[in-house]
Amino acid sequence: MRPPARLLAGAGCAAVLLLPAAPAVAAAPALPSHPHAVPAADRTKGQKLPGMPSALDPQDGQAACTPASEETAKKQDWSRQRLDLDRLHAHGTGAGMTVALIDTGVAPGAAGLDGRVTATGDAAEDCVGHGTFLAGLIAGDGGDNPRMAGVAPRAKILALRGTDRRGTPDAGLVTAAVRTATDAGVDVIAVGVALPRRDARLTRAVADARRRGVVVVAAATPDPPRLGADDVPPRTYWPAGEAGVLSVADMLPAGTRPDSGPPTRGIDLVAPGAGVVSGGPRGDGHYLGGGASVAAAYAAGAAAVVRAAHPDDTPDTVIRRLTATAYPADIPQLDPYAAVTTFLSGPDRNAERAAAPVTVRDTSAADHATGRATLFVLLGSTAVLAALWAGYALSRARGRGWRPPPVPVTPKD
Repeated sequence: MRPPARLLAGAGCAAVLLLPAAPAVAAAPALPSHPHAVPAADRTKGQKLPGMPSALDPQDGQAACTPASEETAKKQDWSRQRLDLDRLHAHGTGAGMTVALIDTGVAPGAAGLDGRVTATGDAAEDCVGHGTFLAGLIAGDGGDNPRMAGVAPRAKILALRGTDRRGTPDAGLVTAAVRTATDAGVDVIAVGVALPRRDARLTRAVADARRRGVVVVAAATPDPPRLGADDVPPRTYWPAGEAGVLSVADMLPAGTRPDSGPPTRGIDLVAPGAGVVSGGPRGDGHYLGGGASVAAAYAAGAAAVVRAAHPDDTPDTVIRRLTATAYPADIPQLDPYAAVTTFLSGPDRNAERAAAPVTVRDTSAADHATGRATLFVLLGSTAVLAALWAGYALSRARGRGWRPPPVPVTPKD
């Protein structure tokens, strides 16, 4: 199911009807946790890419690091088409912005990222490869294939560890990473891990980051598919559940969430999160990845492009841009092009997250926006018809030598 057409009003320009790009594939299942049981990136030609795991086996102390991929994607994947990155990059690339990525680390010399990654401590070693994969979605330049670039290909990455070497999340590491990123003066913090319990120290660290002008984006759920029964109650994960944090979940090409995704509350946006292509810490090959962390990486890249294009926007306004310009759906779908090009109006340009998160957000505002778009289309059609009629009348008047038309005479009985 393609998202509906959007009507966007840019600053100083008339309303334009935008039709979203069709996805490259019709549907894709949620990625399994096993790194090799992954669907092909290019179904039309059967190209296979290895899977990028979100973590290694925590019970295996001798687990080998994720090997280099020997396969390279030949085509732009559906996620980049859905986000319309080719057109976005004509309006902004995130130049001058720094995104702190809190995950398994990022290899500074990774393909497409060389020269734009700063890693603190052991964050320069990415054994799992997941953090480097996400960094490519945020700020990769695509290397030899610019169409495989990330959302903000001119942004810089500050790599920080929020997990141990094997990818197991740790609240203390995430908290320390948020503090480090805030002190470094980054523009966006992207948290790729989701913690099952709230931590008071992390709550304070996130609040301090927001006070100091940082946009915080976090994965709404952990990446691995849930293996339990379908009646698992929704729960909130952290720091995505903190006030003012943009909580992002994954969606399939059809625009729906994976059935295997852990249920959660308070999702702000969904973004592509299945069968997504990016690079890794070793070699020049590509991998397939998925999950809420992938979606959050895309949203963090979009936040960087928005901040670069609108430097006077507060963090709350940046989040408002990303949510107010999203494709209307049960859960709004990220549209970075609209976020960058749409003019925000109204006396209150800031937006605060609801104190009590809900499982599915109220989409009446999106429905209203869709109705308003329909009205604009009708008004635009009326204006076109009026212009055509004016042209027709003008040509008739010119044909009469600008004389008034004859007055019809009604015959008498």
